[in-house]
Amino acid sequence: MRVLAIDSSGLTATVGIVEDTQTIAEYTVNYKKTHSQTLLPMIDEMTRMVDLDLSTLDAIAVAGGPGSFTGLRIGSATAKGLGLALNKPLLHVPTVDALAYNVYGCTDVICPIMDARRKQVYTGLYTFVKGKNSGKGLEEPEFQVMEKQMALPVEELIQKLNSYGRPVVFLGDGVPVYEEMIEEAWKFRILFAPAYMNRQRAAVVGSLESAITVKVNSRQLQSINQIIYGYHRQNGNVQKKKKMQSRKSVL
Repeated sequence: MRVLAIDSSGLTATVGIVEDTQTIAEYTVNYKKTHSQTLLPMIDEMTRMVDLDLSTLDAIAVAGGPGSFTGLRIGSATAKGLGLALNKPLLHVPTVDALAYNVYGCTDVICPIMDARRKQVYTGLYTFVKGKNSGKGLEEPEFQVMEKQMALPVEELIQKLNSYGRPVVFLGDGVPVYEEMIEEAWKFRILFAPAYMNRQRAAVVGSLESAITVKVNSRQLQSINQIIYGYHRQNGNVQKKKKMQSRKSVL
């Protein structure tokens, strides 16, 4: 399955193309430019670099939040526009789920935190557990959601995590903001993810979407396509009505 993945939910803008078990291309920018300036040029340059015909995509995956309202709106609008133009299904991936998936295989508590201002964060709690045998003598880790995405004060999050009594791995743009507060109040071992895995990555969004899609049957994917087709049809009918009304008004 070939997927175009988009994540503009935070300060980082990232796009990627994931196909089955490999990343074909990925373009990530963490700089003080608005996503409206960077996102489409990034997609254009990335697809030209790998000679990709967008019509060969199977789906478009987009990080759907939580995060920056403006960033989410730009990412969703971009994905929706491409999906409608190409008649491809759109697949939603929660932002903090994808952040946690960066730390693949980690059996500690994984806690992505995104700064929500006023000493609050967007977060969720995750881990990996032993999964089914792959048939090659290896057990593939299974991604487990311990607590779904939420917004809460940092102090409350620290209390919640301390109650687990387990090591915790932190990542996300909230780490530089609240790192000192976390270190001062912590009772157990904590780790802060290194630079190459502590921000949003489109390749992870695409990979997590693929992992989810394996569990989704073809009828569900077909229904998504039907929704897009229905939107095209409805939108076309609305445009026809407007043209007819405008003609009548002229007459």
